[in-house]
Amino acid sequence: MTEGGKKFLWGVAAGFAVAAILKTDTFRKGCAKIIAGGLQLKDDAKEYFETIKEDAEDAKAEKNSMKA
Repeated sequence: MTEGGKKFLWGVAAGFAVAAILKTDTFRKGCAKIIAGGLQLKDDAKEYFETIKEDAEDAKAEKNSMKA
């Protein structure tokens, strides 16, 4: 068997293995947890940056009121 043929067979075997793993409930639950964690991280970051924005706006307003 040629080297290319061996690589092809390994690729096919890897493809079947991945397909089998993708169908398991454990894999799906793991993916769901990762996605949920990512969405929570996004929400937390959005809240954090909104707080920073509000603080900066307050500081700007305070600075402008001191000038007047």
